[in-house]
Amino acid sequence: MADTSQTLRETPLHALHVELGGKMVPFAGYDMPVQYPAGILKEHLHTREKAGLFDVSHMGQRFLVGPDHETTARALERVTPGDFLTLRHGRMRYSLLLNESGGIVDDLMVTRSPSPADDGALGLIVNASGRGIDDDFIRARLPANVKLVTADDRGLLALQGPRAQAVLETHCPKAAGLSFMTATGAEFDGIDCAVSRSGYTGEDGFEISMPAEHAETVARTLLRHPDVMPIGLGARDSLRLEAGLCLYGHDIDETTDPVSADLVWTIAKRRKMDRDFPAAGKIMDLIFNGAATKRVGIRPDGRAPAREGCAIADKAGRVIGRITSGGFGPSLNAPVAQGYVETGFAGDGGEIDLMVRGKAMAARVVPMPFVPHRYRRAI
Repeated sequence: MADTSQTLRETPLHALHVELGGKMVPFAGYDMPVQYPAGILKEHLHTREKAGLFDVSHMGQRFLVGPDHETTARALERVTPGDFLTLRHGRMRYSLLLNESGGIVDDLMVTRSPSPADDGALGLIVNASGRGIDDDFIRARLPANVKLVTADDRGLLALQGPRAQAVLETHCPKAAGLSFMTATGAEFDGIDCAVSRSGYTGEDGFEISMPAEHAETVARTLLRHPDVMPIGLGARDSLRLEAGLCLYGHDIDETTDPVSADLVWTIAKRRKMDRDFPAAGKIMDLIFNGAATKRVGIRPDGRAPAREGCAIADKAGRVIGRITSGGFGPSLNAPVAQGYVETGFAGDGGEIDLMVRGKAMAARVVPMPFVPHRYRRAI
C-alpha cells in the first residue's frame, strides 16, 4: 500500500498531538488525532462533564471583504439563504452554501465583527474537506468589488463543556461576557485572538482563533488545567451525533436540500418572502408541499449500533431510507443514529427496522437532539 503520509497537511498542533500520544489518521487531507490514550469513550464523557480541547485548525478560516457591510452581506446572500444584512456586530449565524439546484455545497458559520472598523468584512468558517471547493464556488459568484480572503495562517481551537468558561476566563476575561453565537476580539494571556461562544458538541463552549505560531502556546496553557482533556475526531463525532448535528458529506451534501435535511430554519423570513436565494422556487415548493424524504433521529433497540449506509425498512420489509450517521452514544449508553426516511415514516415514535448484516433490527424514530443542548443563551 502506498504511503500517503507525505501528502497530508499538518495543523500547527501536529507535534503536540504526537507528543500526547494521539492516534493519527488521515482526515480531510490532514494528519489528525482520532483519539488519545484515554480513548474515545472517556474523551466524550469528559467533555460532557468538564471541558474538552479540540484542534479544529483544519477548518477553513476565510474573510469576505467588500466596501461596506451591505455590499458584502448581499454578496454572501447570493449563495446562501440566510439574512446577513441584519446581522448585528459581534453576532454569528449558521448557514448553507446552496447550488443552483438547491443542493447543499457546504455548511458554514458566518460572523460579523464587533468592531465597526471592520465593517465590510464577514468572517467565514468552512469545512476542511470543502475549503477549496467552497473558495471556487463563492469566488465565481462574487461581484467585482467583493473578495474572498483566505486566513490559512491561523490556528483554531474549540474548548467545549460545562467547565469551559471557568477555564478560559482565567486567561481571556472577555470570553465570560459572551453568549451563544456571539464573538469578540480579545487577548489570551496577551496573545491577540478572536473568540466566539460556539462549537459543535451541543455543550457550552468557545472557539478561539489565533495566529498559527501561537496555537501551541494557547493549547498547552489550556491543557495544564486539570479539567481539560485533549479530544480527538472520534469523540468529536459522537458528541455532534448525540447533539443531532449534521456532518457534511454524510448527513448533508449536494444531493440534499434544506427541507429534506430539516434545516428550513436556516432560511430567513425575508429571503422566503423575496425568493431571492439559490433554487428558491424549488425549495419554497418543498416547504409548502413537502419533500419526499426527511432527516430524522433514530434509536435502535438493543445495543448494536447501525452504521452509515445501513438500509431502513418499514415493518413489511420495504426499504424506506438509509442511515447517514450512526454509532454508540456514550452519554446515553445506547446506540443512536440519524438518517433519511420517506416523509410518511418521519413522525416521532414510528416503528422501523434497520437492516444490519442482513437481519432486521427493530428501531424507532425519535426527536433530536438525543442529548439536550446546553448553550448559554443571552438573558
